Amino acid sequence: MSSDFESYEQDFAVLTADITGRIGRVPKLLGDEKKQMVANIEKQLEEARELLEQMELEVREIPPQSRGMYSSRMRSYKQEMGKLEADFKRSRIAYSDEVRNELLGDDGNSSENQLIKLREERAHLLDNTERLERSSRRLEAGYQIAVETEQIGQEMLENLSHDREKIQRARERLRETDANLGKSSRILTGMLRRIIQNRILIVVLAVFVILTTAVAIFFSIHRR
Repeated sequence: MSSDFESYEQDFAVLTADITGRIGRVPKLLGDEKKQMVANIEKQLEEARELLEQMELEVREIPPQSRGMYSSRMRSYKQEMGKLEADFKRSRIAYSDEVRNELLGDDGNSSENQLIKLREERAHLLDNTERLERSSRRLEAGYQIAVETEQIGQEMLENLSHDREKIQRARERLRETDANLGKSSRILTGMLRRIIQNRILIVVLAVFVILTTAVAIFFSIHRR
């Protein structure tokens, strides 16, 4: 199972490295070339998200005692993914020659105030984007903690259920043992009673024999 996770890790590393290189080239491109590059990056980002989902499914199959290390790596990959998406958004709205030409025109009739306004709007948009990214990462981290807590709770409930079954079986064995001990005690008591009765009978017989012998000797002596 860990080999599958490591395979996904390698694919994710190669893919994110390629995405990083392409994102750096976006602001330098123009027209259709830029649009094509953006489309390719969007497709690669979707593939990276699918890899993350596969990796997360693999982590959920790992036993709880070994899951901590993989969960930590998953958090790092999600942070890296969030950074890539943020960089991609910045690259798309970054100031480029294409945007400048659309605003100023080839004849340069647009004012410098329009350019300043655009830069201010871009900075404001970038700030909002970063805030959204941070909120998204916090939500994802909270969701991950909730999922892990739920899994731990389910495992604890299962363990408690197993322990309860063991306790119930132990109680049943104790009841059976008590019943067997009671039966053995009754048998031993009966045996002891018979032994005492036999001994009493032997004593009575011995006394009777002794008395009979004494009487016989007595009469025998008197006849002489």
